Amino acid sequence: MNGCDRLRYFAFAFGLALWLSFDCNPGAGQQAMGGQSASSQAIPAKADPANAVPPQGAPIGPAVKPAPPTPIAVQKVQLGKPGWDPEWDGIVEQAVPPEFLTSSRVARDARPLCPRYRHLSDTDKKQFWAYFFQALAGAEAGLEPTSDVRHNDPAVAVRDPVTGHIARQEGLLQLAYMDSERYGCEFDWETDKHLPEKDPEKTILQPQYNLLCGMKILSNQLLARHWPLLTRKSYWITLQPGTISYQRFLKQMVNVPDVCREPEPMEEVRIRSVGATHAGQAVVAATANVR
Repeated sequence: MNGCDRLRYFAFAFGLALWLSFDCNPGAGQQAMGGQSASSQAIPAKADPANAVPPQGAPIGPAVKPAPPTPIAVQKVQLGKPGWDPEWDGIVEQAVPPEFLTSSRVARDARPLCPRYRHLSDTDKKQFWAYFFQALAGAEAGLEPTSDVRHNDPAVAVRDPVTGHIARQEGLLQLAYMDSERYGCEFDWETDKHLPEKDPEKTILQPQYNLLCGMKILSNQLLARHWPLLTRKSYWITLQPGTISYQRFLKQMVNVPDVCREPEPMEEVRIRSVGATHAGQAVVAATANVR
């Protein structure tokens, strides 16, 4: 073999080795050439943590913005009794559906309770819903997680197909085991039926499961059925205008977050300020006369 043949042989051997080592995967070839692979193009956009809804049963973090206390929560604290746990704000806020933050229809429904809802940031909207559920729990169960009621009135005493008994309304939002079938709530009757009636370990009485179920029910009402927030069709009688229970709910909504309130017209503020000044002058004059 002369020098030229030797050169041809080595060139052929080198080329064969290079060909055998080359990855025939088109994506790998694009990456080797500095291009962008199909898999890298398919990477989804990063999820917005503010709109992520935790799966039921997942650990719940602290509230993004704690809600103010309702009147009944304040009263319970004054009496030295447990009230609304701030951790429950986090449960609600992290479960708020993205549509509650973006839908103009939801904003319209919320307006009677939060006049500035349409103009709020996502964080402030979530705070409103945390307060809303606190007020609902106050009206429904007096903020008692282990509260339960069995109605005897035939009009409302229905059989719960999950338990096989007349339905009980239980927990902060007064829910029933059959809601696990109707709304996909994670209540475990097979485990709970072996526990005492008011055992806080019962899944239906645990605030996390109860509140998350309540959010599913409200989402069904507003987003799936397109019913108003306040309607006689609501799951909760406390959200049905014209009832005594509805008035009880409205009493718990008086401490709604300040960001919800419309600013007072400057003329009203001026008139009240002038009135207060005149009243103050009258008090001073009366005090001087007494002396």
